[in-house]
Amino acid sequence: MAQKPQTREERRRQQAVKNKKTKGKKANKGMFKKIFLTLIALGIIGMLTGIATFAFMIQDTPKLDETLLKDPISSKIYDKDKKLITEVGSQNRDYVAYEDIPKLVENAFLATEDVRFYKHNGIDVIRLGGAVIANVTNGFGSEGASTITQQVVKNYFLGFEKTISRKAQEAWLAYQLEQKYTKHQIFEMYVNKIYMSENMHGVLTASKTYFDKDLDELELHEAALLAGMPQSPNNYNPFTNPEKAEQRRNIVLSLMHQHGFISKEEKENAQKIPVESSLVKEENRKNKDEKPFDAFVDMVIEEVTEKTDFDIFSDGLDIYTTLDPNAQTHVEKILTTDAAVQYPNDEMQAGITLLDTKTGEIRAIGGGRNQQVKRGLNYAIDVKRQPGSTIKPILDYGPAIEHLRWGTYHMLEDKPMTYSNGEPIGNWNDKYNGIMTMRMALAKSINIPALQAFQAVGAEKAREFGVNLGLTLKDPIYESASIGAHEIAPIEMAGAYAAFGNNGFFTEPYSVKKVVLRDKTEIDLTPETEVVMKDYTAFMISDMLKTAIKQGTGATYANIPNLHVAGKTGTTNYTQEEINNWGIKNGGVPDSWFVGYTTRYTASVWTGYKDRKTALYGQEQKISQTLFKDLMTYVSNDVDTPDFTVPKSVEKVKIEKGTMPAKLASDYTPKDQILYEWAVKGNMPKETSKKFEKLEAPSKLEAKYDESKNEIILTWDFKQENKENVQFEVTASLDEGPEQKLTTTAETGVKIANAVPGGIYSFKVTAIRGEQRSEPAALKIEVPELSLPDDGEEEEGNGEGDNGNGNGEGNGEGNGEGNGEGNGEGNTGGGENDTGDTGDTGDTGDTSGTGNTSGTGNNNNNGGNGTGNGN
Repeated sequence: MAQKPQTREERRRQQAVKNKKTKGKKANKGMFKKIFLTLIALGIIGMLTGIATFAFMIQDTPKLDETLLKDPISSKIYDKDKKLITEVGSQNRDYVAYEDIPKLVENAFLATEDVRFYKHNGIDVIRLGGAVIANVTNGFGSEGASTITQQVVKNYFLGFEKTISRKAQEAWLAYQLEQKYTKHQIFEMYVNKIYMSENMHGVLTASKTYFDKDLDELELHEAALLAGMPQSPNNYNPFTNPEKAEQRRNIVLSLMHQHGFISKEEKENAQKIPVESSLVKEENRKNKDEKPFDAFVDMVIEEVTEKTDFDIFSDGLDIYTTLDPNAQTHVEKILTTDAAVQYPNDEMQAGITLLDTKTGEIRAIGGGRNQQVKRGLNYAIDVKRQPGSTIKPILDYGPAIEHLRWGTYHMLEDKPMTYSNGEPIGNWNDKYNGIMTMRMALAKSINIPALQAFQAVGAEKAREFGVNLGLTLKDPIYESASIGAHEIAPIEMAGAYAAFGNNGFFTEPYSVKKVVLRDKTEIDLTPETEVVMKDYTAFMISDMLKTAIKQGTGATYANIPNLHVAGKTGTTNYTQEEINNWGIKNGGVPDSWFVGYTTRYTASVWTGYKDRKTALYGQEQKISQTLFKDLMTYVSNDVDTPDFTVPKSVEKVKIEKGTMPAKLASDYTPKDQILYEWAVKGNMPKETSKKFEKLEAPSKLEAKYDESKNEIILTWDFKQENKENVQFEVTASLDEGPEQKLTTTAETGVKIANAVPGGIYSFKVTAIRGEQRSEPAALKIEVPELSLPDDGEEEEGNGEGDNGNGNGEGNGEGNGEGNGEGNGEGNTGGGENDTGDTGDTGDTGDTSGTGNTSGTGNNNNNGGNGTGNGN
C-alpha cells in the first residue's frame, strides 16, 4: 500500500522537532563539559593547596638522626621540689638482629601492629582511610593509623600533641625512613625498641624474662603474648596481670588467624593454654638492681604510660613528680622487718598511699614488703581488696547526708535485720545496741545502721556518690557493698577520703605534674579538681570520723594526741566455706585497713597476705592502725595542721539522747542526757522532747490518822503528762523539829506507823526525776492525845510489857483488909524513854481488898500501862 504523501505543513513540523532535539543535545554536552572542567580545576587547586599545606606543616620536621634511632635516651624523674631523684633508662636490653627473628615472632607482630608493613612506603593509605573516617565520626585522635615505620620515628623527633601537623611530620619522617632503610632494618629497629614492662626493652629481653627462652624456642601462644604487650606493657604484664595478658594474647591469635598466618585449629589450641603455664616461676626470676623509691617510680611509669604515648625508658623525658623524698623514705622504713612495727613474718604484706589532702598529689607509695621482683605487684596501686567498714562514710553515711540531709544526730536502731533478699546481717560482736546516733554507729563500726542508711538513700545514689569519689564500682551495686563487700585499691580509698578532708573537692590522686620533651614542650598532666559533694557533707563526715578515731574501734592504736585527725578502721570476714576449707581459726580476718586524714595529709593503709588463705589474728589486725599513726605523726611533725573548718551550712543542735526520731533537748533535759551535734542549717528537728519537761508539784496532798492502828496515812495526786521515771520524796518533821527524809517511792501514798500522841507532824512531798525536782506539796497534822480512865474505877490492870506479857509495874493504892496480893499485867503503850513507877502491893491479909490502881508507866521503846489489883 503506497504511503500518502506528506503535506508541506507536516514536513515543517517534523523539521522543527529535529532542530529542537539537536539544540538540546548540544546544550547538554556543553553543560557536562563545563562541570567536568570545573571539577578538574578544583581538583588541581585542591591538590596544589594540599601539597602547599603539607609542605607548610612539615617545614619544621626534624632531620633523621641515626643515633637517636639506635640509642634510646633515659628519662629523668624529679621530686616535688624539682630535685633529680633518679633516671629511668633502658639498659636492660638484649639486641636481636633481623635474621635471628623467627618467622613466627615476625608474623605475630605484623598481624597485631601492621599487617601491610611490606606493602606500603611508611604510610598505609588503606588503614589511614579507615582511621580518617573514625576520626571524623568520633573526633580527631580517636583512632590511630600508625604503621610500624611511624612507630619507630614517633616521639624520637616529634612532640606529644595529636594534631594534624604532627601527624603530617610523622608521615614525612616515616617516608624518609623507608627511603633510607630496608624493611628488615626498620622491623629490627622496632622489635628492639618496644618497651615490654619490667623495666626492659626489646622482644628478646622479654622472651628471656617471661619464659627464659630464646626467640627460636618460643611457642605460638608465647609469641602471641609478646606481640600483644606493646600496646599497654604494664597492663598486659603476665607476671602481675595474667588475666588481662591472656585476653590480649587471644586477640592476637585471632588476628593471626584472620590474616592467614595460622589455621583455625592452631588458634583454638593456643587459646586454650593458660598464660601462667609457661611463665618463669617467681622464685626463679632475676632480681634487678634496686633503685631509689622503686614503688613511687612504678606509679610514675604507669601514669606516664596511661596518659601519654611516650616511652619513658627511651624518649629522654624530664618528668616532674609530686614525690616527698623524706616521706617516701619513712614509708619504706616502716615496711621493713627491722621497723618498730612488729610484723608476724616476712610474708605479711602492706600497701600504703600518702596524699596531700588539698591537691591529691601522691607524696609517698608503699608498694609492699620484701618484694622479690622489681616492678612487681604494687599493693598500694594494683591490688584490690574488700575495704570493710572503711567504705561506710563513702557508700552509706556520706550519701545520706548529701541527699537526705541527715544530721550527725540522726537516730538509727541497731536491731536484728536482714537484707532485702532475706539474708541476715549481723554486727562484728554479734550484739545489738538499740537506738544510737549516726555518729556513734559509724564510730563503733555497727553494720546494721550502715545498711539502714544505704537502704534509705538507695543503691543508685550511693554508687554515684562513690564513683564521684574515684571508686571503680560495678553497676549496679548491691546491699552488701554497704559494709565493704566490693574490692577497692588503697590508692582509691585515699583519694575518696581526701575529698572529705578538702571540703568536698575531689582530685584524682596523681604522681606526675608535667612532662617536658626534648624540644622543651611542656605537657601538663595535673588532673582537674571537681566539687563532688556539699561542704556540709564533707564536714559532718570529718567530724564523725574524729569521734571514730578517739572513741571507736581505732582508738588507742591510731589516735594521735594534739592532732586534728579523722579516720576509720575496716576488717573483712571469711565465708564459712573458706573457714572450713582453709582451717581459719576463730577471730582470723583476711584484711585489715585504716584510712584517715588531716587537713594536710591523707593516708590509706591495707595489711594482709597475698594469699587470702593466711589470716590476721589478734594484734596483727592492729598493724594497719599502727602504721597509719607512725606515718601521720612523722609527716605532721613541725607542720601546722588546722582543724576542719565549720561551714556556714551547718548549725549546732542540742539533742536529747535516746529519742527516735531525734528530738531537741528541753530546758529541763538533764546534762547527761544531752548530745551536742551538727545539723544541716534549716533541717534541725522540729519537735522538742517532753520527756524531761518541768515537773509539776504533787497535788491534793492529804493526811489522815488511823487511831485503831496508830498510823498516819499520807496520799496525793500527780497530774504530769509524762510520768516516766518519776518518783516522790517524802520528808517529815515532828513538833517543828529537824526535817528528815522518810522514803522515796513511785507510789502516790505512804503510811507512817506509831504516831506520837499529841505530836504535830509537818510533811512535804516532792516529785523527782534524775536531777529534776518539783516544788514540794506540804501539810501539817496533829496526832490526838490518848484518853485516860477516871480515878477509883475498878479496872483490871492489863499491860503489855517490853517483850510481850510481863509483870506490870504501876503506881497504885491498895485499900483492903487482911492479906492481899497485887497482880498486874503491863500493856504496851506509846511511851518515850521513862520507865513507869511500880505500884504498891497490898498487905497480906485474910480479907480481900480491892485497890484502885491507875498507874501509867512509860518504859523504854514502848511504855507499859499497867493496872494493879490488890487482893
